[in-house]
Formats: sequence, structure tokens, C-alpha cells
Amino acid sequence: MKYLITGITGFVGPHLANLLVSEGHDVHGLVRASNGREEDIRDVVPDKIFQKIHFVYGDFTDYHATEQLFKMEKFDGVFHLAAQSHPPTSFADPRGTFATNASGTVHIAEALRLHQPACRLLFCSTSEVYGAPEEKKGKITEEFPIAPINPYGVSKAAADLFVRERAKSVKLPFLVTRAFAHTGPRRGRRFSISSDAYQIVRIKKGLQRPVINVGTLSSRRVVMDVRDCVKAYYALMHKGEPGQAYNVGGDHVYSMGQILEMMLKMSGLKKKVTQYVDPKLVRPIDIPVQICNTTKLRTLTGWKPKIKMETTLKDLLAYWDKKIDA
Repeated sequence: MKYLITGITGFVGPHLANLLVSEGHDVHGLVRASNGREEDIRDVVPDKIFQKIHFVYGDFTDYHATEQLFKMEKFDGVFHLAAQSHPPTSFADPRGTFATNASGTVHIAEALRLHQPACRLLFCSTSEVYGAPEEKKGKITEEFPIAPINPYGVSKAAADLFVRERAKSVKLPFLVTRAFAHTGPRRGRRFSISSDAYQIVRIKKGLQRPVINVGTLSSRRVVMDVRDCVKAYYALMHKGEPGQAYNVGGDHVYSMGQILEMMLKMSGLKKKVTQYVDPKLVRPIDIPVQICNTTKLRTLTGWKPKIKMETTLKDLLAYWDKKIDA
């Protein structure tokens, strides 16, 4: 099968490429500029896989460029991962966030409708579309109201609704995933958990004072490994029903403080560092807890997360240890 991954130079894209190539598929990755950015994914993509990835260049926020791509290349499926995915940035740049996440998705959907209506589209939405439902309402299912509380969530909700509307009203093979918290190697240092891992490694290398800048440590999430997450995407590309949304998430709930303590213990820094709540790392509107119900995904595909959190955090720390040169 021939697949296109948008966002291949991001966090999740390289891990998905590893999986697709290892399964024998023809993988193309969309890169916005031909300036060598694709080489950056080698930190998690081995050379034998990298050599099999075909890179195409274009900007999906430009409709004419997007349409041209789908006129020239035919695909069996598109994994649309590319996004402005940092909620705090969305408060600073709501217009740019909406242009990328909502309008950019409309461009891809319209180009497929016109030129490749049989191509499956898996749009990666987010758990942020649910906003902050009260914990007493139970685990979040796909039937919970769409009620985002930040510009990032709003932009994703608009695209989420549009993709499912296209599937239902125009009968296109489009579906949606709503991933809950996931982390692992290559996660950007602006994001919680990875930010802590980055700072821990710098402290160990003597590049930072023994003070870790943190956000809201009481926030609780079901956290999974990115490598488990992409397996869910792959399964849904094959088995997901058009017009449907599927929650993707882990089994265990952690507070951000618990995860930080796990990494400090692994690193031998427990009780050797102090924590400073940095206002820049605290969301203007926080989501205190997110716990998902993934029965719909698991019943359909048999998927379940397999990588233990200890392994994920160990690999994340090792990633930054290799990345940061003292």
C-alpha cells in the first residue's frame, strides 16, 4: 500500500514511518520545505528505513500546492498528523493555529474529494476537543460533547467535525482519531514530560543548575508510548469505519508530578534537585484530568498499549542524553 504521512518531520510521524516501512508499505512523507529538514528524523529512524522513505515537498496550508500534490501522486491512504500541536502556543497565535489545523485539513480533504475520492484519510484530532469534563462523569467516550477550552482544541475540533461531515455527506473514506497523552523519544522539549526529561539530562551533564522548571504537576493523564499510539493509527487505517471517531489512549493514570518523580529516581537525582513552577509553563486554562475510554478502538481492532511507562521514560531520557552534547 502507498501511504502519505503529513507531519513526518514532527514527533509522531517518524515513528509511524518506522512501522509502515517495516510492514512493507510504500511510504511518502510531506515536508514543507526542501531545506534538509527530513534529515532531522534520523534521530529515531534508522538508515535502512530512512532510505526507503520518499519525501515530497509542499505546504498543505496552500490549497493550490496541496491540490497539485494529489494530482501528481496517488495514495491508498493519508495519515494527516501535521499540526500546530502546542496548546500554549495556540493562545499566543490563534490565527496561525487555526490556519494550520483547520484550514490546512480542509485543503487536504477537498483535494482528495476532487482527485482521489477512494483514498482513505485518517485525521489525527486530539483529546483536547473534549475540553475539561468533570471526572465524576466517568471515562471520556467518543460520545462526550465537543467542548474545547483552548484555541488548539477549537482548531482541531473544527477539522474533526469537517472530516466526519465529509465522510457522511459525500461518502468519503475519512475517519478521525482522538489521541490522549503520549510521549517518548523525539517528543519536543516544550511539552510536559519531555521538558522534564530534557532538563534532567542537562542537570546531569552540568549544563543546568539543579532546578527543574515545571508546569502544573497535579494534572493527571492516561499516558501511553508514542510507539503504541502509531500502532493504533495503523490498525484504524485498515479497519476504521468512515465518519467515525476513535479515542486512542493508555491504561494507567499518572499525575505529571508522579512521572517527574519516576524520571528523577531513574536518573539518580531524587532529592538532589528542586522544582520551580514556571508561569510560562502553566496553561492559562488547565485541564485537571483526562481519562479515556478506548473500548470502541479495542473492540474493533484488538489494539492495546504494550510498552510500560518505565520503558518509555528510560528511552526518552536516553534520547535526550544522546541529543544533548555537553
